[in-house]
Amino acid sequence: MSHALQDQRPVRAGGSAAPAGLTRGGLPRWAPAGIGALSIALGCGTGAVLGLHSRIQWGLIAALLFVGITYTASAVVENRRQAKDRVATSVVWVCFLLAVIPLLSLIWTTIGRGVKALDGDFLSHSMNGITSFEKGGGVYHALLGTIEQVALATAIAAPIGLLTAVYLVEYGRGSLAKAVTFFVDVMTGIPSIVAGLFVLTTWNLMLGFGPSGFAGSMALSILMMPVVVRSTEEMLKLVPNELREAALALGVPKWRVILKVVLPTAIGGIATGVTLAVARIAGETAPIMLLVFGTQLINSNPFEGAQSSLPLYIWEQYKVGSDASYDRAWAAALVLIAFVMILNLVARGIARWKAPKTGR
Repeated sequence: MSHALQDQRPVRAGGSAAPAGLTRGGLPRWAPAGIGALSIALGCGTGAVLGLHSRIQWGLIAALLFVGITYTASAVVENRRQAKDRVATSVVWVCFLLAVIPLLSLIWTTIGRGVKALDGDFLSHSMNGITSFEKGGGVYHALLGTIEQVALATAIAAPIGLLTAVYLVEYGRGSLAKAVTFFVDVMTGIPSIVAGLFVLTTWNLMLGFGPSGFAGSMALSILMMPVVVRSTEEMLKLVPNELREAALALGVPKWRVILKVVLPTAIGGIATGVTLAVARIAGETAPIMLLVFGTQLINSNPFEGAQSSLPLYIWEQYKVGSDASYDRAWAAALVLIAFVMILNLVARGIARWKAPKTGR
């Protein structure tokens, strides 16, 4: 009786049976995991038989087998339309893994090599009196310089970028808005060394100021500004126009609508964009080499004298080439990653705190 029911085709309104390709069975829910395990086994076996020593090659073979087996199994059991859909999903998953695996490998390597020198003394001492070839010393002076320089750059770039994005979305019309958009697009692709040379020419050579953390912050703000503008502009465009129209219909001035309705609605995306911009500049070395010069001493004044930074410290220690300097470089890289992650968490916390509350 059950077999007879399974063989029956759905009947359309006109009395004709539906095509068999639309009523065939489907793959079980565990099929993608099973196909993935089979593909990994076959990829490893194929790589071993062919004598391939790179695990990356084994992974690529497994990825190709996963896509091919998924299409074949779906085409046989289901239909070609569903097979194409599953292949598209499989390609998305493969690309996701190809992007995540190097990131996880990088984090694993940095943690594994960075914890060797990372301790309380490393975070609380500078390199004053320590030669690069001997053990000891710390990253305090570089961490302090990075915090001050990034904070100053954010204080310069975030308000300018936010106001520029508000102008482009809420007020920008005509040739001026097009010109601003064009220059923002151009600034997005400016190399960091060009920003450093610009500040060096104007601030140091023409105006006569010496090296300082503030000079480096101005160059970093140039790199940060277009990222803030673009991300904020996209977030403001996602705010529904109905919210603006409802507030304007109540007689609220436009500037107050932007301040009280538009910006709070988009604050989560804006905070994320600012965090991405901070991550963009936190690892820059070229402007710091040109404008801040670097030092082994602690300089807490970003407006006078040379300073260090984490990227410059990593480059200096890695350049030495000794075992102790390599350990310090990896430990400083771990500190830099933790610094960016903490900023990301803080930005998300602020966005959640300031976001408009939803409820019944």
